[in-house]
Amino acid sequence: MTKEYVEKREGAYRISGTRVSLDSLVYAFLRGASPESIAQSFPALTLEEVYGAIAFYLAHQTEIDAYLQEGEGEFEALRQQARQSNPLLYRKLDEARQQQVHVTLTRHSSQKFSSNHTLLSKVIADTAR
Repeated sequence: MTKEYVEKREGAYRISGTRVSLDSLVYAFLRGASPESIAQSFPALTLEEVYGAIAFYLAHQTEIDAYLQEGEGEFEALRQQARQSNPLLYRKLDEARQQQVHVTLTRHSSQKFSSNHTLLSKVIADTAR
């Protein structure tokens, strides 16, 4: 008797009997996560189901990789559409990101200066002795 670990519902691959997408497991697997850590990340799944889903992916890798690539293309198209329909929002988000990067760089620069200044002070003090 063969057990089906993955099913295709409404155009999406899911772990059978759950709402967990095969995409989620495959991306975790491709990032190097072990089946045990994947199972811990998805409490709705058993370790057997995780191994079964990975086995399904490996047996159908060409098909699933094409499916994932198609999904990434659709996501990118939606992202671009959202950017075009909400330019003010995305401009504000970009400005906030840039400001956060500036604050982070400034903080690191001042910490580095403080560390270097302390080190320099110690060297001068040691040299003066």
